[in-house]
Amino acid sequence: MLKYIKNQKTILLGSLSAIALLAIVSCKKEPNEEKVSDVVSLNEKMDFKVEPAPQWTEVFKRDTGWFGGDGIFAIPYSGIDGKESDSILFLFSDTMIGEITEDSLQPGYTMVNNSLAFYTKGKKPSTTEFYLAENDKNEHTAFFKPDSENNEYYWLGDGFVNPEMNGNLYVFSYRIRNTNTDDLLPFEEVGNDLLVIENKNDLPLKADKQLKIPFFNSENDSLKISFGVGIYTEQQDGQSYVYVYGVRGPNKELVVARTPADKIEDFDSWRFRAEDKWTKDDLEMQTLTDSVSNELSVSRLSNGQYALVYQEGGIYPKIYMRRSETPFGPFGKKQLIWDTTTEMNDPDLFTYNAKAHPAISKPGELLVSYNVNSFKFFDIIESKPHLYRPRFVRISFNTPK
Repeated sequence: MLKYIKNQKTILLGSLSAIALLAIVSCKKEPNEEKVSDVVSLNEKMDFKVEPAPQWTEVFKRDTGWFGGDGIFAIPYSGIDGKESDSILFLFSDTMIGEITEDSLQPGYTMVNNSLAFYTKGKKPSTTEFYLAENDKNEHTAFFKPDSENNEYYWLGDGFVNPEMNGNLYVFSYRIRNTNTDDLLPFEEVGNDLLVIENKNDLPLKADKQLKIPFFNSENDSLKISFGVGIYTEQQDGQSYVYVYGVRGPNKELVVARTPADKIEDFDSWRFRAEDKWTKDDLEMQTLTDSVSNELSVSRLSNGQYALVYQEGGIYPKIYMRRSETPFGPFGKKQLIWDTTTEMNDPDLFTYNAKAHPAISKPGELLVSYNVNSFKFFDIIESKPHLYRPRFVRISFNTPK
């Protein structure tokens, strides 16, 4: 049985696992509402400004216990992104744990494959509380682990709280297996699961079900799909729908499935966006755009449009936005949001997997995070222990009068 530790200060010895780059494999390509008449066209440049959001960036610069992680997703416990007072769950994938003294990482640090944090809206971001799990041997471990006996582990995708299913928490997760090769990225994604957490208010969080998503297409690299890279939920004609975004193949093609929220666990109910229709055949899925990141977001803007926010190719430094009149496209031309080299001018570092977080954004704004890592990770982490954490920028939209 897992135990959880809040703001853990004890250093536990342990071997380090692989760096979580969440399926960053080679990308072949470089890669109140206004009236409809007031909505700008999809290819017209939208008026906004972008600036660093240090108040949020500093939340994740920590010297004790949790001091780094990637894969950040923000999930409102109400199931509603814009609710003023809400509990927000942060999900992280590979997580660093240890002690930093005067910018020097002390011996005894370790890594686990996923961790959690909670923030209560209305409070200062600095009140965010971080949670780490322990096993029966008082060793740090991941909150969520596959039932598989094939030495697999989870990196976490997006998730949502489902009011249509007793308020269950659903988290999309990627089963990862180390390849033990000399490759730059010595791991592979071997499947997708949908985790069902029925008691989301009881820590440690426990997956009551691990549902295998049957659309991974593991035998064909060009058709292999990671579902759950982003989630969007919406009411339409009295029905609550969940849009589940996926990344397909080496060109990182964006695809989407849709299901009624009350049938999310019934994969036969999933329908896939093809050209001008929804289809039951996942092989007919239309590419909405390509060269996206393995973590991204689709958010509704105050003008009624939908904003796709992603990092080009997953790992290139430019963060883009494309807009659509629907959650499933067609998406207009890409518009540059942020070039991460403006802040990250260290040749040892790279950035990846940008996404927006409407759950913690103010009206008229979108907070956007991106992750930071290094291919020299274990060579430099002791001298640069604060490198491995999210950074935030803020998009402020100038809405029409």
